[in-house]
Amino acid sequence: MPITATTLWVCMMLLSSPHLPETEPEPGTIKIYLDADRTGVPESGESIERGIRTALSQAEYRLGGHPVELVVRDHKGNSRRSQKHLKEYLDDEQALAVFCGLHSPPVLANMAMIHKEEILMLVPWAAAGPITRYRTEQNWIFRLSVDDTKAGRVLSNHGINERGHRAPALLLEKTGWGRSNNKTMTEALNEFGVRASTTTWFNWSISEESARVILRNIARTGADSIFFVGNAPEGKTFAHAMTTIEPQWRLPIYSHWGITGGDFSKVIGAELRATKGFFLEFIQTRYSFLDQPNDKKGKQVLAQAMEIYPGQIKNAYDITAPAGFIHAYDLTTILLAAADEIEFSGDIREDRLRLRLALENLEKPIRGLIKTYKQPFSASEKGHPDAHEALGIEDLVMARYGEQGEILLIHD
Repeated sequence: MPITATTLWVCMMLLSSPHLPETEPEPGTIKIYLDADRTGVPESGESIERGIRTALSQAEYRLGGHPVELVVRDHKGNSRRSQKHLKEYLDDEQALAVFCGLHSPPVLANMAMIHKEEILMLVPWAAAGPITRYRTEQNWIFRLSVDDTKAGRVLSNHGINERGHRAPALLLEKTGWGRSNNKTMTEALNEFGVRASTTTWFNWSISEESARVILRNIARTGADSIFFVGNAPEGKTFAHAMTTIEPQWRLPIYSHWGITGGDFSKVIGAELRATKGFFLEFIQTRYSFLDQPNDKKGKQVLAQAMEIYPGQIKNAYDITAPAGFIHAYDLTTILLAAADEIEFSGDIREDRLRLRLALENLEKPIRGLIKTYKQPFSASEKGHPDAHEALGIEDLVMARYGEQGEILLIHD
């Protein structure tokens, strides 16, 4: 039969039809959303996705007996775009929960909406203290990550008591995350009898020349160190600037973990980090595939990740932005355990509520990578600010980069 234009048109219409059977989700499918920055700091969003998928694959992509699908969105670090994705989640009758990404500002900007609309949000990275402490009877945000109400103290204790500094300068990004850290770091320094020599704010996308000016000005105040709060893009700018200013102005940097969410270790490689006078340490949570190579749980998870991503993850060194992977894996494992505790009603809003309550009342221990979680969350109430924090100050450590750009935990 000759192929005519009409035949080709019919074939094209069939191939492009949204109603083909293979594209239809399985009946009863539940959706989990991931709304993260896949553009500015793509490594962090990708790492979180891989952690979620690894945990889901171990559960054969079933959640509470239902097939589960992961929907990935890129807010590019923009709070309004994130709000658009949250509205998409609300309009989706299959959407049960949403994971956020590295940035705190999109969560902080949309907190009123999250609680008013009862959006079940899971936080595997964003660290701003207020995120889990919104004044509401029903708290809809659960975090398994660094919490800035504790991070400032850990970083300050390390810089003051372990490294012996007495005049740190605070260098903070001009966002809600930076302001949150300014408060907690200042309080922590006061407890140690130390005052910041100066506090300097910077905007995203700062130029290297401006960074050099800031670093020189900080050094001229008599500061003996810098406590830095920023993400990988600005972290790279300041770190490179530190290697290019006059040696007498170079100060050790103690950083929040935002720098680990991108390609910092590739751009600021071992050769640059070996520059005379350059020194960098940063906060992390207490787990590393490299630090605990004989951990049975870690071996199982790494093997699963290697199976899912055969060309991309060949060993532990290939898990970039590892905190995102580790936290997302543990948080998804907790989510799966909570889903097993509820009976799904078929009404998505009711099921979100049931799952929220289940997360607050988990009684069985849950084995994760960082630790075994024993009731990781509880009901929010006055006098219990950590009710929706799965990690405590004992789970936080400092770290440094190794020769291959790997993250090595420091055991003080």
